[in-house]
Amino acid sequence: MAGTKVAVDESTTQMFTALALGKAEVLNEASDLRGMLRESSGLGPRTFAMVKIAALIAIDAPPASYMWQVSEALDAGVTPRDILGILAAVAPQVGMPRVLAAAPEIMVALDLALPDEMDI
Repeated sequence: MAGTKVAVDESTTQMFTALALGKAEVLNEASDLRGMLRESSGLGPRTFAMVKIAALIAIDAPPASYMWQVSEALDAGVTPRDILGILAAVAPQVGMPRVLAAAPEIMVALDLALPDEMDI
């Protein structure tokens, strides 16, 4: 199957592009599901958002995931200082390489300038 080209309609291509760019408006359906999952978790919106960021760090999520989830977390009342606390809290479980990989992605999601010393 590798190398097989499949036909993809324009609408599907646009959806994939929007998802790749972290455009949350295309995720209304997923957002509704997210709300149901949050309610059934028994966690408040703020705690739920913090757990989601911790999960992204643990799985070494792609940058677009941080853009969306950090925005959602801020809307739920999570502060940038809280997110720094999440990094510290998960470090022993996920390892420093995951934390170090997540930090610049979170900085970008928070619209912070990356250090000049970073080679990107």
